[in-house]
Amino acid sequence: MSLLRRRKAPENEIEPKPDVEEDDKKKTKKNVKAQKWSCIDSCCWFVGCICCAWWILLFLYNAMPASFPQYVTEKITGPLPDPPGVKLQKEGLKAKHPVVFIPGIVTCGLELWEGHQCAEGLFRKRLWGGTFGEVYKRPLCWLDHMTLDNETGMDPPGIRVRPVSGLVAADYFAPGYFVWAVLIANLARIGYEEKTMYMAAYDWRLSFQNTEVRDQTLSRIKSNIELMVATSGGKKAVIVPHSMGVVYFLHFMKWVEAPAPMGGGGGPDWCAKHIKAVMNIGGPFLGVPKSIAGVFSAEARDIAVARALAPGVLDTDLFHFQTLEHIMKMSRTWDATLSMIPRGGETIWGGLDWSPEEGYSPCKSKSRDDAAQILAHHENRTTDSKEKFYSYGRFISFGKDAVEAHPSDLKRIDFRGAVKGSNVANNTCDVWNEYLDMGVSGAKAVEEYKVYTAGEIVDLLNFVAPKMMARGSAHFSYGIADDLDDPKYSHYKYWSNPLETKLPNAPDMEIYSLYGVGIETERAYVYKRIPTAGCNIPFQIDTSADEEDEGSCLKAGVYTVDGDETVPALSSGFMCAKGWRGKTRFNPSGVKTYVREYYHAPPANLLEGRGTQSGAHVDMMGNFALIEDIMRVAAGGASEDLGDPQRILCSSSKFFSHRERRLRSIPFLYRHDSV
Repeated sequence: MSLLRRRKAPENEIEPKPDVEEDDKKKTKKNVKAQKWSCIDSCCWFVGCICCAWWILLFLYNAMPASFPQYVTEKITGPLPDPPGVKLQKEGLKAKHPVVFIPGIVTCGLELWEGHQCAEGLFRKRLWGGTFGEVYKRPLCWLDHMTLDNETGMDPPGIRVRPVSGLVAADYFAPGYFVWAVLIANLARIGYEEKTMYMAAYDWRLSFQNTEVRDQTLSRIKSNIELMVATSGGKKAVIVPHSMGVVYFLHFMKWVEAPAPMGGGGGPDWCAKHIKAVMNIGGPFLGVPKSIAGVFSAEARDIAVARALAPGVLDTDLFHFQTLEHIMKMSRTWDATLSMIPRGGETIWGGLDWSPEEGYSPCKSKSRDDAAQILAHHENRTTDSKEKFYSYGRFISFGKDAVEAHPSDLKRIDFRGAVKGSNVANNTCDVWNEYLDMGVSGAKAVEEYKVYTAGEIVDLLNFVAPKMMARGSAHFSYGIADDLDDPKYSHYKYWSNPLETKLPNAPDMEIYSLYGVGIETERAYVYKRIPTAGCNIPFQIDTSADEEDEGSCLKAGVYTVDGDETVPALSSGFMCAKGWRGKTRFNPSGVKTYVREYYHAPPANLLEGRGTQSGAHVDMMGNFALIEDIMRVAAGGASEDLGDPQRILCSSSKFFSHRERRLRSIPFLYRHDSV
């Protein structure tokens, strides 16, 4: 009994419960394990839900009536306008003049006709355009076949890649991404078919004259135009080039007149007999600043921003694939890219102390201030002025300070005579590029020059890309002719430069410049040098360079101006608005020229796709107003039949009038100008 009493606990004392404590510990361990796996479980569920939702939406999209997206869009935005083809069909317009399309760079498909062992099974399959499936399956093999010979700019041994033929060559760039398809479909509404439309496909990697040497492309264009004109009862052709196709057709118009063997032997009146109108879409007549960044560092604003968002992804050897280095090695064999280097030097694009955009809002299509006051301000400014300064004429600047420095404060060390020296043996790098031969000393010399204007860009590219420029200098020129009657300008290297050649003797022919405005377009770049002894490209756009001043439009190391997102308005509109207007020395026969601008309006909702009022460089190929203008001319209309006169010179008139005073001070540019 005493033992039982001893064991009995007092009433106010709680006896320990070992089983309960052990259960609590086990539950705690389970909760910890659950917490460890909860994140993974959540991710799995999230991915699973997205996949299920995607397949459900895809099923519903394919199951719903074809008219449903239009029905929903009309409920949101109201009734949609008729497509141009339907509208003009109701008006009674019919197909009249044969139409020839000249695609731009990269938009024309390329297919394999002969290749190496790694390309087994790809005969006549698209290497460029289409699904791009082979890029993902065998990227190094694809790069090998898309690269031209670095010495000749032609086919490498054992490889033949050729342009796709027919309208399918450039109707779609990729599934669902139209280029010419919308225009072709609308032309078909008024009676056009394949026999009255011709896609002048060409290998956009080659220099223009080499497309004739290798593929006889220029001869094929000439023969097809002659055939279409003959079979249509003598009705002249309407030519519709886009992007680089614009300067390619400029080259063609001189080639077809020139005597054989350099030219096509058509004679000086060939264009007058066969061409009614040339309707240029987004034409880089005077070049594209974006092409400079592409050659210099294999990047542009979009790539630079991507690098800033994901540091190291493009700069390192990711899975043994140095992305930008491979792109540079390939693209520096594409001589056609040199056709878009800015032309006209500082006369057109500005210098250290001026640029055409002064007094005009650089990234909007409305005048920011009174142009005359700003022009007088810059012309009256003394060289001793130390105020904050920047000029869009400085295409490449190393550091934001170099952009804003007054010309008298710039301390520049000439790079042209700098000694190059490789610091890395070529066999240590997976991807060879010319920067390896230039070495650290050459890269440092480029940086120490600080600022490069349009007059110095060609020298810079000769320094950093000597092999490419050695080939390109035989095919392209970037100056302004003082005497167009000089026999040297009969050489094909000058034919694609509108400042070094004359328009054809065809007074009844019409030339249109159709381009978008209202989108920020790359104009100049702020760079930095990357100190490295490795194999990477030593120069990058400095994405940390920003400017709060709204007028400067400096974002992520890129200065922007008004344009179509790729080509500035200056390049697209100047020749038709001023250089060719009336009887000038560049247009002695007085070919009629017209400028039509399309202000960019983004799509109102996702169901509108890429929009029917877009002014973007490629998306504007689906712009209803542009398509209607082309169709009216093709159906026999003249410029006065196009309607909507406010679209003609709506913003470029202010812009070019502002710069006319300075440009007219250069006598050889406007000699014999009747305007």
